[in-house]
This record gives sequence, C-alpha cells and structure tokens, in this order.
Amino acid sequence: MMDTKLFDHTILKADATREMVERVCREAREHHFMSVCVNSYYTGFVADELQGSDVRVCTVVGFPLGQMSTKAKAAEARIAVEDGADEIDMVINVGALKGGDDAVVFEDIRAVRKACEGKVLKVIIETCLLNEEEKVRACRLAMEAKADFVKTSTGFSTGGATKEDVALMRKTVGDTMGVKASGGIRDKEKAVEMLEAGADRLGTSATIAICS
Repeated sequence: MMDTKLFDHTILKADATREMVERVCREAREHHFMSVCVNSYYTGFVADELQGSDVRVCTVVGFPLGQMSTKAKAAEARIAVEDGADEIDMVINVGALKGGDDAVVFEDIRAVRKACEGKVLKVIIETCLLNEEEKVRACRLAMEAKADFVKTSTGFSTGGATKEDVALMRKTVGDTMGVKASGGIRDKEKAVEMLEAGADRLGTSATIAICS
C-alpha cells in the first residue's frame, strides 16, 4: 500500500461538475490524500467539503497556459487563499522563459508567492515544452522566488512527467524544495518510478486505482 499523503487527488478538466468534485472530495477524505487539486472556481466548495478532515485544498493558478498577466495570477492566488486554499499550483510564463526574459518569470512567481504568503506554493514549469537548460533555469528561478515546490506539468500540454525530468529537477533544487510529478501518472508502476527519481508529491486523477 502506498502512502496516500504523497498524492494530490486531482480534478481539473473543463467539464468537471459539482457532483464530480464532491465525489473526489469524498474519496480524498476516505483515503486521507494530501490534497484535492481543483480549478479556482471550486476552491470554496472544496474547502467546505473538506472541513474537519486532514485533506488540504489545492488550487491551480494561471492554469493551464501560464500566459495571464502577473496581476491576474496574483489576484487569482489571493482570492483562492481567501476562499480556503492551503496550496497554490501556479503555471509559469513559459514563453517568457523560452524568450530569455528571466526577470519576467521571476517577478511572476514572486508576485504569486506574496499573494499566498504562508501557504504552499508549487511552480509548474511544463517540462515538455522546455529543453534541459530551460528546465534548470525555471527551477532556479522558482527557488529564488521562494516557492516550496517545482512541478513538472499541467497534464494539458504535449506531455507529462518523465523520470528524467524529475531527476533533473531534484538535482537542480537539491533538498531545498519539493518536487511534484504530474501528468500521465496513471498506474502504480509509473508512480513508483517518479518517486524513485526524486519526486515527493504526485498529482493524478488516477489516485484511487494507483493506491488500490
């Protein structure tokens, strides 16, 4: 049996209904997952559903493309915290990173960091769109901006987590940050592979099947 506190039980698809989110919350309470991860619309609902449990509320920000304005991302994070979010998973501005605008990426992360001060901040770098040098730069910028985790993927782009990317991210951040693997983790074998590569949190919608 895998440690259920390794998992963010996730429901982020556009057609997620209140009933579907309610079911995910019920499963998370029953299995004691670390968090339920949702789009910001459902933050308050999930906070109410999980009240009194040991499951955290995780909200995505700037999801899934990351190219919203910094002010918009910070506002979304701040509202999510007001609505009950314990953790924020933000998407970086991938285009800015690839264009060499590191200051833009840094300020983007830092603004969200300030907006969710005291809460856990994970930075999604969307590894499938980056080369190795860009992945390292993204991780270092997240470290400099005082984020708590770097995260591989949204699960909505051209690829998900790989053991090579997780290992590179772990090597880059050392033990100063957490590493969250997400995107394409649908069975126990893949989950174990990510953990062995250096991940200490997994994001997946297949959590029940993996833990069973």
